[in-house]
Amino acid sequence: MIIREAYLKRIRPFYEMDLIKVIVGIRRSGKSVLLKQIEAELIRSGVEDSKIIYLNFEDLENSFIENEMDLHKYVKDQIKDHQKYYLFFDEIQNVMNFEKAINSFRATLNCSIFITGSNAKLLSGELATHLSGRYVSFLVMPFSFKEYCEINAIDNDRISDDVFFEYLNYGGMPQRFLMKTESETKVYLKDLYNSIVLRDIVQRSKIKDVDILNRIVEYMVMNTSQTFSAKSISKYFESVNRKVSTETLYAYLEFITSSLIMNKAVRYDIRGKQVLTRSDKYYLTDLGLSKINNTGFKTEIGALIENVIYNELIYRGYEVYVGKTTNGEIDFVLMDGDQRSYYQVAYLLADENVVKREFGAYDSINDNFPKYVLSLDKLDFSREGIKHINIIDFLLDR
Repeated sequence: MIIREAYLKRIRPFYEMDLIKVIVGIRRSGKSVLLKQIEAELIRSGVEDSKIIYLNFEDLENSFIENEMDLHKYVKDQIKDHQKYYLFFDEIQNVMNFEKAINSFRATLNCSIFITGSNAKLLSGELATHLSGRYVSFLVMPFSFKEYCEINAIDNDRISDDVFFEYLNYGGMPQRFLMKTESETKVYLKDLYNSIVLRDIVQRSKIKDVDILNRIVEYMVMNTSQTFSAKSISKYFESVNRKVSTETLYAYLEFITSSLIMNKAVRYDIRGKQVLTRSDKYYLTDLGLSKINNTGFKTEIGALIENVIYNELIYRGYEVYVGKTTNGEIDFVLMDGDQRSYYQVAYLLADENVVKREFGAYDSINDNFPKYVLSLDKLDFSREGIKHINIIDFLLDR
């Protein structure tokens, strides 16, 4: 176990606030461990064990808590005085109408509440209605490349391109590092994929055609880092003699991103300064899952590297868009209030044509916001105010 300081430092300012701390992330990304790390910090700061109520709703011991009334009664029975309590609810979406109980605790108790869930929909619908303006949310990603090096005890002087490619191949899902062989890792990732598809998509969204769902996920994996729409996927299905309506595809895309197996980056018109509404990009939350349900198609390494950079930017807490320019595209636009920064990502700047393409992508952008080109090259290609950074150095933040 490693301390996930990148998340803890964002959540710490809210430990004592009555705002509900909502932590979402793909199944098995480390949310439960993060909750335990927060609990440990509170205890070290002087909070008594008796003032902490911790419930994991994937634990059968807690299966008697089925709805908001069960949860409300259990917590109220545990509270013995008017001192401050700290309530931890892990995988809260397993409790029916949980948001009503959470809102009641926030309104009537002296408490600080932390909840986790494995579905992006946790922050929509009833939760948003009952808790509007009363929560802060944090998206937890699998281990970053820097955390991957830390858990494997790889010193800076031993971090090579080969180490990076191993991460590129098998990702950073925390439990995969308990596996001793490549075959064990693949079995674990397959089981994880099935768990996400069957529990977080099929059962929750009541999907009847699992084959279509798997084929859509497979198509998205094969086309990670590519701009496409439901219409383009529909044409793909027509090419393999399957007919799927655009409406169905949009619904399935929503189910897939809600499960957090993939994240969507919407396009941003840099010149017009507005978000565009179609032709998004989709990125795998963890590249280890690209080994699952991929029928031999080999994704280009440039696309995989772009996926890793996107995940890193999300891990760092940025709001990330795909940039549309007059004549092309910028891989990533980072938004921070009125401030922006731009990133182009390439495998290698192999020749002058590639250099011109990557750096030339900024030709139509006339503002003074920071502009970067990332690649695995060791030489510094910085020019004309555009900074070039080695990808490994960027991921290690050095």
